Amino acid sequence: MIIVSICVGSSCHLKGSEEIVELFQKTLEERGLQDDVVLMGSLCMGKCNRVGVTIQVDDDIFPGITVAGFAEFFEKNIVARLKAEA
Repeated sequence: MIIVSICVGSSCHLKGSEEIVELFQKTLEERGLQDDVVLMGSLCMGKCNRVGVTIQVDDDIFPGITVAGFAEFFEKNIVARLKAEA
């Protein structure tokens, strides 16, 4: 099980956190992974970036995630972790 926290604080909200949350929900559902990933919202993680949203996957924090970079982020940090856990 992977725990994903997406920052929905004011700065990340302005940079697209709502779209990132929607992408996560859609992608998890499309791939049948909604039982393998806990998706949560979070207030500021203190890792603000000029571009994109901050996401925490388990204990790792990734600032600057954008809609354009989401697919690559998902493959590297969600799919790869799930495969490693299997």
